[in-house]
Amino acid sequence: MRHGDRIDHFDPNWVSQAARPWDPVLTDGGKARARATGARLSGLDFPIHRVLVSPFVRCRETAAEVITSLCSVGEIDGQDSPIDPSRVKVSVEYGLCEMLNNQVIEPSVIPKDGDWFPDTSQLEAIFPEETRDHSVTPIYQQIPTYGESVVNARRRFAGVIRSLADKYPHENLLLITHGEAVWVSVQYFYRHVEMFVDYCGFSHLERKISFNSPEAFTSESFNLLTKNNDTGLVFRNLPLP
Repeated sequence: MRHGDRIDHFDPNWVSQAARPWDPVLTDGGKARARATGARLSGLDFPIHRVLVSPFVRCRETAAEVITSLCSVGEIDGQDSPIDPSRVKVSVEYGLCEMLNNQVIEPSVIPKDGDWFPDTSQLEAIFPEETRDHSVTPIYQQIPTYGESVVNARRRFAGVIRSLADKYPHENLLLITHGEAVWVSVQYFYRHVEMFVDYCGFSHLERKISFNSPEAFTSESFNLLTKNNDTGLVFRNLPLP
């Protein structure tokens, strides 16, 4: 899933005034869209057990809204819905971070000291305490070096998607990340399409797993269940070479 609407795409003055210009927050509309998408995801015919999140604040804020919806236990006497935080676990995965190159982050705004983010405990403080899984070791324990190529970033996203699925074979996962990662999740299956990924757009991948023991399993290839223009993703066929 892509994050919600980011502030710097709506307020051109935000970057010049921000203390962390490489890490834009969500707009109020972006938070509302994330909450609504979370409500849609909570209505699927299967539960989401675990949420893995890019360290960028727009993804963490999106995750906080989605988690509220996923953990909602229903409205009581017209009041805001209480939540049951035992329904889902969440942690930061650095491998899901934005492409780190000048195509998406201007060199003029990157942190001069190389300190992109505070430590993981501070990043995850935005999530309800009972949802945070402190036992998780990320696939990537730090973000890539700035200057990675588009090709390498796409390889990173593809590898992380597969690795997370293999790491949690008993669970349904929601990966909250950036548009390029969602693009990769679809482009693997539909190589001859152009695709637009809207804010909070998401793809749905599924695979069959056979367990040989509680720890050992074999898996088939992923199937893409997403339909055109159904989940914030719009496909356009390209002519075959």
